[in-house]
Amino acid sequence: MIAIALALEPALLIADEPTTALDVTTQAQILRLIIEIQKKHGMAVLFITHDFGVVAEIAHRVAVLREGRLVELGEKMDVLTRPRDDYTRMLIRSVPTLQPHGRPVPPGAATVLRIRELSKTYVDRHWLGRRRSVRAASEVSFEVRKGQTLGLVGESGSGKSTVARCIVRLIEPSAGEIRLGELNIAELRGAALRPLRSKIQIVFQDPYRSLNPRRTVGEAIMEGPLNYGVPRPEALERARRLMALVRMDPQALGRYPHQFSGGQRQRICIARALAVEPELLIADEAVSALDVSVQAQVLSLFEEIRQRLDLAMLFITHDLRVAARVCDEVAVMREGRIVEHGPASEILVRPREAYTRSLVAAAPGRNFAFASQ
Repeated sequence: MIAIALALEPALLIADEPTTALDVTTQAQILRLIIEIQKKHGMAVLFITHDFGVVAEIAHRVAVLREGRLVELGEKMDVLTRPRDDYTRMLIRSVPTLQPHGRPVPPGAATVLRIRELSKTYVDRHWLGRRRSVRAASEVSFEVRKGQTLGLVGESGSGKSTVARCIVRLIEPSAGEIRLGELNIAELRGAALRPLRSKIQIVFQDPYRSLNPRRTVGEAIMEGPLNYGVPRPEALERARRLMALVRMDPQALGRYPHQFSGGQRQRICIARALAVEPELLIADEAVSALDVSVQAQVLSLFEEIRQRLDLAMLFITHDLRVAARVCDEVAVMREGRIVEHGPASEILVRPREAYTRSLVAAAPGRNFAFASQ
């Protein structure tokens, strides 16, 4: 897309969120490319982004917009280190950093999920009869304990989402164990899985496609409990409580998804996942499509839910800054394998593997001294 935009040799290049939802290494490559092009051609660049980490990497001057109005304009160093407007200060406070939270996992916590040697191989058969095998996950092993958040991090295509989809049995694993308590659910098929699906719930990346536009959010939240035999009045009361838990107005249960913002929809998706009272909650890039201030709110919500409900959480992300904010332990995936695993306070501060170090080095704004957060 950048090459197409440069074909007519423009004097101004407008980049509208070109790195949103990209993994950190790809994002770093795109930012370097834009900087090189700007220097080589001497063109002006208008870079639109919600991420002040990206602003710190690429900008010379910064303009801050709020509700269609320009609230602050100035040199990058002035705006990011000495912001004048309260809204700018709020955005800067919302920027996640690579500093792990340092919260210890309670000793003796029960293991909720145990993965052993999990593998997934996709086989494509071409029309000429040739077969091609792609190993998306290979011999993956980890555990998640009650009250713990484990971060599964890596570039796009590293196998993170494949592992998540195997765990919730949206796809069939090729080999290995997925133990929920003592039960190996990798061996179960069809109707035998139904009683267990409520124990593991997932929140996906895109809140705009996760909800049926023809159903009210109340019906979406109540669907799971109703399917498991909960009486409708009880399911409705549960939906009201969950809306309050995710900081939403229970009176909004009769509204439709298009009437909510992206951050609000993701809160509704979280409420829907919690409605069946799961033991394990999986968040698959659940904040990557949100702007930085809404992202901070949703991350705080995940942490509050983990504490209040004592849930086990598997948090999948390509952004190590997000992992630092919510994860107790981190497992780093590359090409379908876990290459490093340990406490977030060690993996993100003193990574042993060169690949992990490259991910840390690619985190936008990691060396920039923002205004006090």
